[in-house]
Amino acid sequence: MSLYSKRGVSAQKEEVHAATQSLEKGLYPNAFCKIFPDVLCGDEAWVNVMHADGAGTKSILAYLYWKETGDLSVWKGIAQDAIVMNLDDLLCTGIYDNLLFSSTIDRNKKVIPAEVLQAIIEGSREFFEKMEQLGVKITYMGGETADVGDVVRTIAVNGTMTARWPKAKLITNELIQPGDVIVGLAGFGQTSYETEYNSGIASNGLTSARHDILHKTYAARFPESFDSSLQEEVVYIGPHKITDEITTGYGPQQIGRLLLSPTRTFAPVMKNILENHFESIHGLIHCSGGGQTKCLKYVPGNVRIIKNNLFEPPVIFKLIQQASGADDREMYQVFNMGTRMEIYTTEKDADKIIRIAKSFGMEARVTGRVEGASKKELLITAPSGDLVF
Repeated sequence: MSLYSKRGVSAQKEEVHAATQSLEKGLYPNAFCKIFPDVLCGDEAWVNVMHADGAGTKSILAYLYWKETGDLSVWKGIAQDAIVMNLDDLLCTGIYDNLLFSSTIDRNKKVIPAEVLQAIIEGSREFFEKMEQLGVKITYMGGETADVGDVVRTIAVNGTMTARWPKAKLITNELIQPGDVIVGLAGFGQTSYETEYNSGIASNGLTSARHDILHKTYAARFPESFDSSLQEEVVYIGPHKITDEITTGYGPQQIGRLLLSPTRTFAPVMKNILENHFESIHGLIHCSGGGQTKCLKYVPGNVRIIKNNLFEPPVIFKLIQQASGADDREMYQVFNMGTRMEIYTTEKDADKIIRIAKSFGMEARVTGRVEGASKKELLITAPSGDLVF
C-alpha cells in the first residue's frame, strides 16, 4: 500500500467514482465537467454548468506557515486555490467568462481567528479584480462561512462556480482523435500576470507533500494539523522545516512558499485561444486529481495517449520524490509534475497555440500525441523510463 493510501486519500478517487456512477452524466459524457440543458432560461441553444472544488489540505500548509511566521498573506493564496480549481476545470469545457462564484468556508473558531477569514475573503476579491482586468469576468456571490469545530480541525476553503454558456462554444472532448497532438501548458515559472515564481504544485497531492517533506516536530507542535487516527509512521516523516530554503532557477525559495504557490490559472491564455482559435481545439484536460493519468477518464474511444515530451518536473516535485522515496509511477499518478493543462489539437495548429501561451510568459510545447489502439492506454516517458497505464 502506498503512503498516499495509508494517509486515507486516493489519487484516483475510486470510491468517489463508484458512489457517483449512477448519477446522470450530463449532455456530453466525455466533457471535463457535467453539462446540462439550460434549465435557467429554457433555451435549447444554451447550457448550464455548475462545478464545486476547493483548496483541499493545502489550507493546513497555510495554517502551519502562518503559525510559524505570522504571515497572513498565505491565506490569500488559499483563496485563489479554491477559485482556480473551479475556474480551470470549467475552462476545459470552453467556458472562460461571465461566471458566478460562491465560497464555502468551514473553520474551527478556536484555532482560526477572524483575521484569517478576512485575508481569505480579501484574497478572493483581489483575484476577481485581477481576472476582470485580464478580460475574465467572475461575479463574487458571497457564500457560507460556518464555525464547525466538531467537523474540521483547522479550516476548509471551498467554492462553487456556475455559468450559462452557448452550446456552439463548448469543448466536450468528443473531437479528440488519432492524429491529434497534445500541447502542454506549464504550471510553473512566472507569467506576465503573476507577481512571483510559481512552483507548479497547484492544489493536488498536498497531503503527501506535507507529510513527506515536513519534519516530525510539526506533529508534536500542531496535533490539530493531521488526522489523529493515522499511524505515526506516515505522519510528518520528512527532513525539512517549512522555512528552510533551497536553491531554484529563480533564486533561493522557502520550502513552505514553494508548497503554497497559489494555483496558477490558465484563464487569460485560454480566453485568447478559445476566442481566436476555437475550431482548432479538439479537447482540454486539466491535470488535477489523478495527475498525468487524468486524461484516461475523458479522452473518448480506444486510443493510445503518448506523452513523451513532458516538461522536466520542476524542483518542488523532485523535492517531494526525494523526501518520500515514491517511484515515478506514483508521482505521475498523484501530481501534475509541471504540465497542468493539455490542449488536444492538430499538428498544424499547435504552433499558434504555443505562441499565444508564450506571449503571456508561459512555457508551452507539444508534449505528446494520440494514436489509434485496440484499447485505451496511456504511455508516459518519465525520468526512470516508460510508464504504461
